[in-house]
Amino acid sequence: MAAKTSTSAALDWGWHHSPATSAALVAGGAYAVAATGSVTGLPPSHALLVAGAGAAAQAAADLYQRRPGGHTVARCAAWLTVGGWTASALADHTPLTWGMTGWWAAGAAAGITLARGLVQAEETARTERHQRKLQKWANKRASEWHDRLHRLFRLEGHQVDGVRPWKGGVGYTVLVTMPSDTPELPADAVRKLAVDLRLPKGGGIEVRDGETYGQILIRVTAQDVLAQQIDLPDGPEDTTVTSIYTGLPLGLKPDAEEARIAVVDDCALIVGQVGSGKTNTINVANAGALRTNDTVVMHIDVTGAGISLPWLHAWATDGNAPVPLIDWTADTIEEAHILCDVVIAGIGARKSGHQDQLVDDDKLKVTHDLPEILILVDEIAELTPKLLSKLDTIVNTGRAARVRVVDCGLRATQDVITAAMKKQSRVRVGMRVSDPEELSHLFPTGGARINPKAAPYKGCGFYSSPDADDVVSDPTAFKAYRITPKQIRALSVTYADRRPRLEDVFLDTEPAQYYASRWGRILPRIYKGKQLAPTTHPYTDMEILHPPIDEFTGIPNTGLVEDNADGTAGPRAASSSTTPAATATAPAEAPPKRFGSDLLSDMLAAARTIDGKHDQAAPGDATVIEADFGRVIRQAGAPQDRPNPIPQLLTDAHQHIVAAGGRIHTGDLATRMGTDPVALGTELNRLLRAVGVERPGKGSVRAGTDGESKAGYLAETLAAAIHAYATRNTQ
Repeated sequence: MAAKTSTSAALDWGWHHSPATSAALVAGGAYAVAATGSVTGLPPSHALLVAGAGAAAQAAADLYQRRPGGHTVARCAAWLTVGGWTASALADHTPLTWGMTGWWAAGAAAGITLARGLVQAEETARTERHQRKLQKWANKRASEWHDRLHRLFRLEGHQVDGVRPWKGGVGYTVLVTMPSDTPELPADAVRKLAVDLRLPKGGGIEVRDGETYGQILIRVTAQDVLAQQIDLPDGPEDTTVTSIYTGLPLGLKPDAEEARIAVVDDCALIVGQVGSGKTNTINVANAGALRTNDTVVMHIDVTGAGISLPWLHAWATDGNAPVPLIDWTADTIEEAHILCDVVIAGIGARKSGHQDQLVDDDKLKVTHDLPEILILVDEIAELTPKLLSKLDTIVNTGRAARVRVVDCGLRATQDVITAAMKKQSRVRVGMRVSDPEELSHLFPTGGARINPKAAPYKGCGFYSSPDADDVVSDPTAFKAYRITPKQIRALSVTYADRRPRLEDVFLDTEPAQYYASRWGRILPRIYKGKQLAPTTHPYTDMEILHPPIDEFTGIPNTGLVEDNADGTAGPRAASSSTTPAATATAPAEAPPKRFGSDLLSDMLAAARTIDGKHDQAAPGDATVIEADFGRVIRQAGAPQDRPNPIPQLLTDAHQHIVAAGGRIHTGDLATRMGTDPVALGTELNRLLRAVGVERPGKGSVRAGTDGESKAGYLAETLAAAIHAYATRNTQ
């Protein structure tokens, strides 16, 4: 049995006293000693002995801390005064008289005031000393840089306006006003300056424009912050409640400042090769979003919900968290379709249902009761074209409704990231890469000047994000925080009580009827027989709803209202077939149909014979299709100018995949069709390539009773190919 982490408050035995409270404690202790000592006959000399020892210890402490001599004398005098009053009270046995009590109160007040004043004076003096030391350091650096720029670049008339150190002493920034005839440094200035400064490995020089023309900022990195492992801060002060408006922290920049991305108005794009630390960076972003109390986090990861499992552990198996940290995890293509349908419908519901809140801005104000919805999508290359199209809809329409998407992939190329995702993602994060061209492709501005060697370590990368003025900065190197599964489980307990819920307006749509029972569908798949904690029962002890699956496309039909081909709105076509007879009698002026089960049924019916038999040709206008593996499919029939546009092998394979539930491994499909798996796969892949249809996830699908990932096909993929063949023939 896994040990449960206690969330009860722990006793704090630390001494957290100010100088004033410390003086009050000393005075109170003296009064208590005098009161009890007068009753028990304590000798007055004992009080003087204790006061003398305290004064000596105070003098030694002040000497060690290099406090001013006058402050030391004052503190020692206070100790001796306390001892003298206590000894006098013990000698006369009068600590409880009004006179002695009055002297004690006056002395206590004077001691508290003295302690507070001395500390404030010392802090002021310490600050002044630090400022004088810093100013001396800056003046020296400014003089050195003035001479250095003159010596290396023969500048005349330039001025070093200031030098500002960075946090932690890892570097500094030099502000230089350039002469009017030389407004910029030469192209090789960075290398010359680095060599002249003899910077260590990991150090570097960066030249930026200042706030006005003619000013430049020379940023000098003297220590390699990126080489260090930087653990995610998780102390009490680092887990306080935040807002999504403050952005998501990712790590530290070379100047030890925190790297943050803004995802309130903009979507984000995170890419990185295998082993670059991309998954760790995604979990850091998860931690930042879950620390807020105004953000609902959803995940799409059809490769096994890997980005969600660490955050669900405390709720699903340990039972330490009362609610799931991740509001929804789509672990399969079908579940991802349901999630996207609910979100798309919710975006429309928010836009119409919260019109009264759109007064000063055309975008909703994010609060705990009206949270932002942040969807993190990992391994986006594994998604189908239809699913990518739905994500594009969310990206394009969700800004005003406060629904944003963070897309994650191995590369930022067109075969992985759609054009809409890249265009709408003003926040870009590129983890460690080996090819500079990938960074140039990811960062359209400033990317050409990026050197991958500036972030060579695991967990390093570059990012650009809009600042407070909504200006996207140039790509900047950073080192991501390191977050461990142990930290994730602890943070899950801390962040569970602040999780917001989706409002009724968002869930008042037809697709949202499948929202409540989402965990009843998901948990049995991702935990496969493991014992679930009682905290999951409120989410699973209900009727589990499964939307019907379209028998041709393999896509769940949630009732989402979409735009039809003629521009009108209507529900998605239900899973129904259109008979050949009905097709033959359909009027020519019927409105065009959206691609779905009806249109696909018509195409399949046209590819078959009139009597429905595949191996016979009807008289007159029958079409005969012959398919041999390893050879081009030959089509013949009458009329000669209208051959069947859809290969019979494709339609047969699609029917078998639909019968298998919408997805099947290649070997199982070959068994059903009674042919060789290699020949079947070769021919089907050739047919798909001929119309430009690609298999998502490099051809791997999770199918069968064990959900094993092997080469196979989706009904949605073959349906897209059938539609492509029919469309190509029409054109």
